[in-house]
Amino acid sequence: MRVRRGPSRSGRPWRLSHGLIALPLLLIAAITALDISSPTTIHLGPFLVAAPALTASFAGARRTAAVGALAVAAQVLIGHLHGGLTTANHEAQIAALLVISVLVTLFRYARDRHQRQLSQVRSVAVAAQQVLLRPLPRRIGRLRIESAYISAEAEAEIGGDLYGAVPLPGGARLVIGDVRGKGLAAIGEAAALVGAFRGSAYQHLPLPAAVAHLGNSVYWNQAHAPEEDPESFITALVMDVHDTGPGIEMVNCGHPPPLLLRAGRVRSLEVAEPAVPLGLTAPAEGDYKAETFAFAPGEVLLLYTDGVIETRNRSGTFYPLTDRLTHWNEPDPAALVRRLHDDLLRFADGNLSDDVAMVAITRPPEPGPDAPEP
Repeated sequence: MRVRRGPSRSGRPWRLSHGLIALPLLLIAAITALDISSPTTIHLGPFLVAAPALTASFAGARRTAAVGALAVAAQVLIGHLHGGLTTANHEAQIAALLVISVLVTLFRYARDRHQRQLSQVRSVAVAAQQVLLRPLPRRIGRLRIESAYISAEAEAEIGGDLYGAVPLPGGARLVIGDVRGKGLAAIGEAAALVGAFRGSAYQHLPLPAAVAHLGNSVYWNQAHAPEEDPESFITALVMDVHDTGPGIEMVNCGHPPPLLLRAGRVRSLEVAEPAVPLGLTAPAEGDYKAETFAFAPGEVLLLYTDGVIETRNRSGTFYPLTDRLTHWNEPDPAALVRRLHDDLLRFADGNLSDDVAMVAITRPPEPGPDAPEP
C-alpha cells in the first residue's frame, strides 16, 4: 500500500532550520557594519529586507518576526549614526522595512496555518484509507495475495478505486472496482460498495446474487444522495477463486479484464457476456452470469484498474502493461506488485492522471503426500 507522507517535523529538518538561521543574522550584521563604515551618501540599509524574506523561506512566523524586528533595529542604529532618525530618508527606510517585515511574517503565518490544515486532512485521509482500503490478507486458504494502491490526488491518500477480499469455504471472493469521477463523492461511493461487499460475505451468496446485491447497494446509495452525479457508476470485477476445482468464477461489470500469467505468457480473461457497470440500474440476480476460467497452481492472476493501462509518459505513450509482464516473467505476487508499482510511477515520472489499484493472486502447487503445507 503506497502512502504519501508530508515532510518530517522533527529530526534533520528541525536541525537544518536552526543552522540556516545564522544566514540572515550574518546578513544583518554585515549590512549594518558596511553601512556604518560607508560614507553617508551611500545607503545599504534597504538591503536589510533580504534578512526576513530569507528567514521566511525556511523558518516559522515567530523566527521571521524576530529577524524582521532585528533588521528594523539595525536600520534604526544606522539612522542614528548617520545623521539622526528624524531625516526623511531614514524615516522612509525604517517604515518600508517595518511594513515589509510585517507582510513577510503574515505570509509565513498563513503558510504555516495552511500546512497544519493540510496535515490534518492527510491524517483523516490515512484513517479513511485504513477503513476503506485495508490491506488485503497475504493469505486466504491456499491462495497468496498481494495488493497496492496509488492515488492520483496530490493532497490525498485515496480516491475512487477500490478492492476487497473475503474468505469463502474452499477459496476467496474478491472485488476490484473503479468509481467514475474523483474527490469525496467517488470516495463515498467506493466506501458504500466495499461496505456492501464485506457485509454480504457471511451470507455465502452465489456469485450472481452477490453481484446483484452490490449493484442494488450502489444504486440505492446514489438514489439517496441527490447531490451526487446521477450518471455516476462503478466498473467492477467480482470473482471467486477456489483452492481446488475449476479455478475462477467471474462476473465482469465493464471492468478491464484480469490477466493470467504463466511462464512468460500473458492471457487476458475476457468474459463472453460482460454486464453493465454497477449503479446504472437496479439489477436482479438474473442479470448476471458467472463464467468459469482455469487457474492452475503456479499461475499468477493480476487484477487492476484502468489507471494502469491509461497511464501515459511525457510523449503521450500508454503504459505497455502486457509487454512489461511478458518481459518480467515474475511468478511471485508480492514481487510482481512491487515491480509494477515502481515501474508505473517511473514511467509516468511520478505524475499519475488517475488512481491505480492492483491485486495479484497465486495458488501454489499442491504439496505431495509427504510435503509440508506452504
